[in-house]
Amino acid sequence: MGAQDVKPTDGPSGRQSMRLVLRDLDALEEMLVSDVFETDTRRIGAEQEVILVNDSYLPAPVSVEVLERITNPQIVPEIARFNMEMNCSPLVLGGACFSALEGQIGELLDEVAEATAQEGATPLLAGICPTIELSDLRRGNMVPKPRYARLDEVLKQMRGSDFELRIEGADELHVLHPTVMLESVNTSFQVHYQVTPDEFAEVYNMSMALAAPVLAAAVNSPILFGKRLWRETRIAIFQQVVDSRGSGAGRRDFLGRVRFGEKWIDSVLDIYRADVARFRQIVAAGDDAASDPFEDIEAGRAPKLAALQAFNSCVYRWMRPCYGITDGKPHLRIENRMLPAGPTVLDEVANAAFWIGLMSEGPRAWPDITERIDFKETRANFLKAAREGLSCHFTWLDDVEVPARELIPDILIPVARRGLERQGVEAGDIDRYLSIVESRVVSRQTGAHWVLGSVAKMHGVGTRAERLACLTRSMIENQRSGKPVHEWPIENLMSGHESISSAFATVAQCMTTDLFTVQEDECIDLVASIMDWERLRHVPVEDGNRRLVGLVSYRSLIRSLVKRRADEYEHPIAVRSIMVPDPVTTTSDTPTLEAIRLMREHEVSCLPVVDDGRLVGMISERDYSRIAGRLLEDALRRGEHPCP
Repeated sequence: MGAQDVKPTDGPSGRQSMRLVLRDLDALEEMLVSDVFETDTRRIGAEQEVILVNDSYLPAPVSVEVLERITNPQIVPEIARFNMEMNCSPLVLGGACFSALEGQIGELLDEVAEATAQEGATPLLAGICPTIELSDLRRGNMVPKPRYARLDEVLKQMRGSDFELRIEGADELHVLHPTVMLESVNTSFQVHYQVTPDEFAEVYNMSMALAAPVLAAAVNSPILFGKRLWRETRIAIFQQVVDSRGSGAGRRDFLGRVRFGEKWIDSVLDIYRADVARFRQIVAAGDDAASDPFEDIEAGRAPKLAALQAFNSCVYRWMRPCYGITDGKPHLRIENRMLPAGPTVLDEVANAAFWIGLMSEGPRAWPDITERIDFKETRANFLKAAREGLSCHFTWLDDVEVPARELIPDILIPVARRGLERQGVEAGDIDRYLSIVESRVVSRQTGAHWVLGSVAKMHGVGTRAERLACLTRSMIENQRSGKPVHEWPIENLMSGHESISSAFATVAQCMTTDLFTVQEDECIDLVASIMDWERLRHVPVEDGNRRLVGLVSYRSLIRSLVKRRADEYEHPIAVRSIMVPDPVTTTSDTPTLEAIRLMREHEVSCLPVVDDGRLVGMISERDYSRIAGRLLEDALRRGEHPCP
């Protein structure tokens, strides 16, 4: 979650806070030289993020209310009111630790589910919730914490523009959004692995080399806003949205705040120093940073290094170094941030066991891995895995190309098994969790594959909103079954199910987002052609910043053409002369019934949908007629009589 007690980072206070970060770095260096870190115990841990959905399977912004009921300090907020995070207690690696981790997560989820049920919501494990819309990402849905407001303010200031998202997959998505809330569509399962200072560099490099195949086996986020994008679209979202680089970088090599890395490392200090040298502070630690770490070291206490930790919390490497204290002893660990939430707790813990087994045995299996594969190839592999999942081919050791579906079961799973055995993990745990990863890979059914297969089966049935709501409902039902994702059936999720009438609750669920627009200085002949070609009755008029300035209706166009004199045909007429300026509009989160009332009150047959000043969609009488027809058909199919 990151530090919540934050201070500004500009002006004199900002300069002082950076001095504290540098002081903490010096203290960390002294601690490494003095050999004060815990080395006789290896622990694992995890952070579980969830998205909350309501009875209509839409994001439910109720986390603030839910947390008022929960006293467990392990359950905390995330940036959006429809997200929450659960922090598991550290576990010593060995024995039945993975079963214990699965049990912990299950208990925390049960606690969250019980509290959210009182708000008409339930937790969902998904890398990206299928039903989430841009309207859910408004500032009003940001949790009121100083850290999040500061993150939003500073990142936008650094970028000098709105947050942009551009992803190409089977479909193409291009979004401009005024807040960092775009990042909140991501839900992760973050795994922690404790290491000693002496082995840190070797294990960290191994985590980079093996990130791609581990991710390929775990992909679970192929859809955003109804678009089929990457198999793990979270990777693209996070790297693009949480980015402080502005446009116009020219020939300079600016690094992204969210990134894979640039090179192999020799020490944990390499990472911290590179990040401090490259990036400015976004948030600074609160009062905890005031204590002198050198006084703590001299007194035999483990320093908090709060300033360094606050800085590190806003630099988002996919494999992030972490400093912590357990039972009064300092330790180092590697945080794996790339894994998605879901599809089930069982799948998540299987992913964790696979990765931790590789981290344990990898340095023995491939002690010279940094000499046998170029770092740039590992980064390219990572992006391939995010885009293609199990379909990709990796550049493996000595430039040998290996399909993911062969590398993982034939080479990596046996290595992970030896690693877990070496750590004393019970055979039952090893077999249970690694067999799930292997079955998933052999069957080729990751969470992403199940989602895309289900979407394909539903193609052409119902509305987009209905299909996404059915998909979300099925995710929840399958998660409750406890079966891992490779056992989930791919079927037409709408077949045999009643219509989800709640899928039409808001304008966002009904509106058309594939729009044809014109600008006010263009000729009306273009409008007439668009209306003819696309069978439209309304065309919105935008300015250069995609802000709505008017609306052209079929009626106004006909009226203009009828009144047009013969000599005017030689002089094109501008759109502004016939458009309705400042038309009646609605927002995407407006209830459907309210939008219908608005159309009747103003006697208009369509409403442009505007969020934060920008046109995002259109809703018309035709849309409502289609929806009414669907609901009527479903009512008759169920034997109901909609008319008295």
